[in-house]
Amino acid sequence: MRKIRVLVVDDSIVIRRLLTEALSSDPEIELAGTAPNGRIALAKLPQLNPDLVTLDIEMPDLDGLGTLPELRKNFPKLPVIMFSTLTARGAIATLDSLARGATDYVTKPANVGSVAAGIQSVKDQLIPKIKALCAPPVASKAAAPKITCRPASKGLQRTDAIVIGSSTGGPQALANVLCSLPQNLPVPIVVVQHMPPVFTNHLANRLNQEGSLEVREARNGDLVQPGLVLIAPGNYHVQLQRVGTQVRVVTQQESPENSCRPAVDVLFRSAAEVYGGNCLGVVLTGMGQDGLRGAREIVDHGGNVLAQNEDTCVVWGMPRAVVEAGLANKVLPLDEISGALEEAAFRGRVVRATAGAAR
Repeated sequence: MRKIRVLVVDDSIVIRRLLTEALSSDPEIELAGTAPNGRIALAKLPQLNPDLVTLDIEMPDLDGLGTLPELRKNFPKLPVIMFSTLTARGAIATLDSLARGATDYVTKPANVGSVAAGIQSVKDQLIPKIKALCAPPVASKAAAPKITCRPASKGLQRTDAIVIGSSTGGPQALANVLCSLPQNLPVPIVVVQHMPPVFTNHLANRLNQEGSLEVREARNGDLVQPGLVLIAPGNYHVQLQRVGTQVRVVTQQESPENSCRPAVDVLFRSAAEVYGGNCLGVVLTGMGQDGLRGAREIVDHGGNVLAQNEDTCVVWGMPRAVVEAGLANKVLPLDEISGALEEAAFRGRVVRATAGAAR
């Protein structure tokens, strides 16, 4: 089997060595080459022809943010994973890089105590993403199984809450979906995006600025209310809990599920219990199967589930698991999901959407 060829771009000799050792430990991956800055990397790309690039954000001469637009001119589909620091500055730069065309990111190891621990940290984060982004198609379009959607539960019932799960490619997908929704959306939205602490807060702030809905990072005890988007904080699960006539957020740090905290399954499960058949689950791009069991809970309680289609996903892992389990009522391209959510939210209500309303 042909190995996945990776170009490592980083100005730090230590980090280049660490990445080289981490990648070389996997028999399916090989190092295509290294470069100390973006300018040298751009010159090497045509000769090395890698399958994927890891790109440091902060480098001399030409940094990661400056490299991305130039790289995308000639290599629009080449997967690029940013290597960022787990800091507020790193979070902002990472979100900027995703907006400029990066595919995904990993964080540099911090407080690991040894070189071996640093290598293991990189292996745990980076290698699964490389394999997910460079995986060959499972089947040709002609041989792929036909997607069968389940009928909507109880016909066209009222939607009282929307819960969304996303991972790899999620920040861009969430921007597409949430920023197209109107300010007077009559239902709340709660989101789990697989991201570390600090990053989720900056993602929420960015989405809040870009769209007409209020978006913020969820806090323990927050009231879930119409027109508000709450994003689960990194390293905390989010559950919904009914208190009298209100629904509030509970944040907790119980064990990770699907190796994730926050986990989509935790949110979906609690939303199904609180809202029953009036809950709408949405599974966007991401690797793994987080959201599968939660989607089944939503369906078992009489609710409905939408999934992003394969062609518009960065990684068709999470949506695929839901679709192949027969749990999706609709499988839609990314650009059609916001319209489907708006239609579901206003169905059966007197109020009507005012598209593009300003906050």
